[in-house]
Amino acid sequence: MSTNAFTPLGNTVVFTAATTAPTPVLATGAGLGCNNYEVMNPGNVTVFLGFASTAANATNNATVITSTGYGYPVLPGTDKVIAAPPNAYFTGITASGTATVYITPGDGL
Repeated sequence: MSTNAFTPLGNTVVFTAATTAPTPVLATGAGLGCNNYEVMNPGNVTVFLGFASTAANATNNATVITSTGYGYPVLPGTDKVIAAPPNAYFTGITASGTATVYITPGDGL
């Protein structure tokens, strides 16, 4: 991962997180070793993100956390850069309601 500002290196993908996780989307990066992703949740509910190198594992990782689990919380109205496997699959689940989530592969912080 570079310490430079985030540089998009692939197309943005989108899904709508709900109380049942939707089919995972594949975020394909164009750069060698492209394993940083900007995740944006402009919605008004927390999304528990599931991501992995396979769609099945991404779905399994999307869990609403009550004490411990794999779901990665993305708070409402936020965006952050995370590291994940290159060409990762993403999905998400909410405790209630829905939220549109945007994922952009790239490099940097």
